[in-house]
Amino acid sequence: MRELTKNFGPVTALDRLSFVVQPGRVTGFLGPNGAGKTTTMRVVLGLEGPTAGSALVGGRRYQELVWPLHEVGSLLDANAVHPGRAARDHLLSVAQANGITKRRVEEVMELTGLSTVANRRLRTYSLGMKQRLGIATALLGDPAVLVLDEPVNGLDPEGVVWARELFKALAAQGRTVLVSSHLMGEMALCADHLVIVGRGRLLADMPIESFVQANARSDVVVRAPRAAELAELLRGRGASVEREADGALAVTGMGSPEVGELAAEHGIALHELFARHASLEQAYLDITADSVEYRAGGAGQSGRAA
Repeated sequence: MRELTKNFGPVTALDRLSFVVQPGRVTGFLGPNGAGKTTTMRVVLGLEGPTAGSALVGGRRYQELVWPLHEVGSLLDANAVHPGRAARDHLLSVAQANGITKRRVEEVMELTGLSTVANRRLRTYSLGMKQRLGIATALLGDPAVLVLDEPVNGLDPEGVVWARELFKALAAQGRTVLVSSHLMGEMALCADHLVIVGRGRLLADMPIESFVQANARSDVVVRAPRAAELAELLRGRGASVEREADGALAVTGMGSPEVGELAAEHGIALHELFARHASLEQAYLDITADSVEYRAGGAGQSGRAA
């Protein structure tokens, strides 16, 4: 993507968005609802035309690919299938239109765990089963590039683990794998690199470890029977201290060894002391805080509508 801009009337969905998805790694594509993730993928796949800028696959526009399924596999909407068609027939129709053999159809059904239900009508499929079918369709042409929008949505825990290992294995083969998701815990286990967008603009483009280190907050948690006294001593040494709901102290500006030594100097017993490092989820929430389009009230603010 280079200076990619997409307007829908007065609404700017993508605002000069630029990034490159590299082969050999799983790139997590993150952002709040309305950030422009799906629009970006639709432009890449030729389903939307850019207002300005470009989105290329291997240096070419998607529309220029002669056999696109052999080069780019995609999953945007798992429900976009004919409900009266069997899974095998669905895959066969796509395969025949793209010069792909029946043998490959059987291979991807086996790979995605659909062989035993291949003759069932798609109206009987759960969302998780449709996601597996969507992934099978994306893999039909054995493409070098995969573009997957929320592919684990609806999968059960076993399916999520299966998908995670599949994406990592595909990247290990040298393929380019772009996966969007709202599941931060899953992205932490699956992705090697992150691209984060907000309101159509690029917020971060870096390895996941670097992103967490650069954006996550960390502190020291300490529990002590003389917490108030310890808090004053810590503040006197220049640390920032906040009292948490359970009575623990959250300390920033001082490491665990220094906190322990200070408590020992004044004979203060400690019941617990550990360094706490923020998760990918917290780092993500921090960086996207100003880009959230739909913000709900707190759980305690529920009430009847007027």
